[in-house]
Amino acid sequence: MSTNIRELAEQYNDYIIERRRYYHSCPELSGQEIHTTEALKADLEAMGVEVELCKTCHGLVGTIKGGKPGKAVVALRSDTDALPVEEKTGLPFASENPGVMHACGHDNHMAMLLGAAKILCEVKDELEGNVKLLFQAAEECFVGSHYYWDNGYLGGIDAAMGMHVWPTVESGRMAIMDGYLMASCDNFRITVRGRGAHSMTPQLGRDAVAAAAAVIREVQTIAARMNKPDSPLVISIGTVESERVDGRICERVSMEGTFRAFDIRSQRLALEMIEYIADSAAAIYGCTAEFEHTFSGYAVNNRDTALNALARDAARKLFGEDVLQTTAKAMGSEDFAYIMERIPSSLFVFLGCRDEKAGCMHPVHNEKFRINE
Repeated sequence: MSTNIRELAEQYNDYIIERRRYYHSCPELSGQEIHTTEALKADLEAMGVEVELCKTCHGLVGTIKGGKPGKAVVALRSDTDALPVEEKTGLPFASENPGVMHACGHDNHMAMLLGAAKILCEVKDELEGNVKLLFQAAEECFVGSHYYWDNGYLGGIDAAMGMHVWPTVESGRMAIMDGYLMASCDNFRITVRGRGAHSMTPQLGRDAVAAAAAVIREVQTIAARMNKPDSPLVISIGTVESERVDGRICERVSMEGTFRAFDIRSQRLALEMIEYIADSAAAIYGCTAEFEHTFSGYAVNNRDTALNALARDAARKLFGEDVLQTTAKAMGSEDFAYIMERIPSSLFVFLGCRDEKAGCMHPVHNEKFRINE
């Protein structure tokens, strides 16, 4: 390709920053990305990009058609949803929606993909094939990518790429790594049921609180004592809720959590043992346990090593040998993995955003998360 891509990127730098700040200021939660989608549609149509709105879900797909013969179709993806977080960055373009914040960097992803669209429109006459631009809603709740694929919006795609700003990689560098990058995610809910009684006669009841405490304690032994140490597994119970009872033994306690892994064996171990331990621990206290499980997302796996090498070569060509960095695999999860399972030639990249001198060192999902533009 004769066009200098880096020069075009620098040419559109101010545009990318302006759009990032705009989307940062007006975040919307998963499934509520109405204004965001309308604004993205307007941005793309202003470039002359063909836009297809999704019918029963927010989000859209833009198409840039290459000017040279070629059948290849490549997809570039950005997520669009924000988090229920009260922003505390102090930025002049901070969220104007109370209790909602782009604390996971999706505002950056949208702006970067708009910048990529600008560049691709400039060079479309040199492209052999087409490029799909997926602006995906509802990433944080692991339903967005399912919707677009299952409803045919991503048919005929040969390769796909996703990217995430990442605070364990230095600002201005990127991690393009082979193999697993992020973990799978499963959600579960356990409801412990006992029998009520007056607190002065606990022997007449079956204490669901005591049973639930035992479940929480014993579930932690799965990762510590049953799983292989060289295969990471994280089990977290994030919420515990009981009925309000004053002066009597509690009859019901429910809890919700997740487990994350890379290896399918660890994933299956957690699924089987959480239910078994919940039943057993509850039974000790004369209670019962109901287990509900929902699979949320696959592990992110950069399995196409040739594509990974191509991306690394492109990064070095544009930004020099020092642009690449490795980082630890993340136990967090990413909805893009569903697309990667269906388009084997897919790539996910961590773009560094850690810059302690600029005050950018907070993790994603934190109310002070910032990036150095």
